[in-house]
Amino acid sequence: MIDLPGNKTNDLTHIQTDVENISQIPVIPSLLEVICRTTGMGFAAIARVTEDRWVACSVRDEILFGLKAGGELKLETTICNEIRQTHQAVVIDHVEKDKIFCGHPTPGMYGFQSYISVPIFRKDGSFFGTLCAIDPKPHRLNTPEILGMFNLFTDLISFHLQTIEQVSVIESKLKDEQVTAGLREQFIAILGHDLRNPLSAITFSSELLLELPLDKEAASLVNIIKKSSGRMGRLIKNTLDFAKGRLGGGIILNRSNSEPLQPVLEHVIDEHQTVRPDVEIITHFDLKKPVFCDESRMADLLSNLLGNALSHGKADAPVYVDVMVQNGEFSLSVANSGDKIPENLIGQLFRPFARGQVKKGQDGLGLGLFIASEIAQAHGGQISVISNETETRFTFTMPVDSEEPDN
Repeated sequence: MIDLPGNKTNDLTHIQTDVENISQIPVIPSLLEVICRTTGMGFAAIARVTEDRWVACSVRDEILFGLKAGGELKLETTICNEIRQTHQAVVIDHVEKDKIFCGHPTPGMYGFQSYISVPIFRKDGSFFGTLCAIDPKPHRLNTPEILGMFNLFTDLISFHLQTIEQVSVIESKLKDEQVTAGLREQFIAILGHDLRNPLSAITFSSELLLELPLDKEAASLVNIIKKSSGRMGRLIKNTLDFAKGRLGGGIILNRSNSEPLQPVLEHVIDEHQTVRPDVEIITHFDLKKPVFCDESRMADLLSNLLGNALSHGKADAPVYVDVMVQNGEFSLSVANSGDKIPENLIGQLFRPFARGQVKKGQDGLGLGLFIASEIAQAHGGQISVISNETETRFTFTMPVDSEEPDN
């Protein structure tokens, strides 16, 4: 622990952070050892030097100087304070023979005859501190080789400091983003759940109204309410699936092959046909054996693919649904006529909230294909896309011979 009485809290925190950052650089102990071995000096250190503090970040002490990492010297008693002001290195081979420092109080106070200290600058040009070494005996230090080594080492320290500080900033931002994303997804889940009750009341009320004797205009308005509530229901379901998948680690399945799958999928198709009577939906089923799957989730997958095809296909062209089991593989494909999907967008179709170019009248949050992809992966399958000038086809495939997908 650094004992820095009288310092402001923020300054203390920053200095402690700098000491910790230096300690995270694995090469520092070796670097200080090389300095001692090359120069013959018995003490080497990296110091954080501010306007009022001198703090050792890392130390190699072979002369029992008594200073450890986190320890402090009074700034005014050090030569490093002058280096902070001038930004120039100080090299003393022999204090007693040096014209400038022979009468300086610092060598006598700390008992050294040789001294070298080179400034360390951050990559933004700001002063960080010094890389220094002292010894009670004189040593030949003022040579191009020694100065070159110190300059190289200070550059290396500066580089590592920048890397550590950048990683710290990125990690902090990532943590904030993760917290924000978690809160957003929790909010989506709660909102979606709370919306279901009033929406169910609207849907139920519209169905009751349609059983009453209504004139043509009133019946048309009630049908609009019912269809709109159906679209809202699908949006809420996708929203909840998205939130559950993100918060819970993926789509949870309840797989079985005890019930036939075709009636479940036909019901989905009938629902969409009711909503879009203007578009013909042509189906082909060839299910020769039971399919081990979560029927409810498979219905969701088809609903999202079919809803996407009806939204983006030509209004005067049919949508095709093909479901079959062949050669140990279950496949479900939905095709529509419409504009070709650009190659650079195909890879983004299954990302959440990716909607591409949305035309007027196309609703949705861009979650449908994402949810379909999550359901496919949960079943151990995948969804492929083929798009050209005449047709866009989404095809889900998965093996049917094994009961459980490989994890």
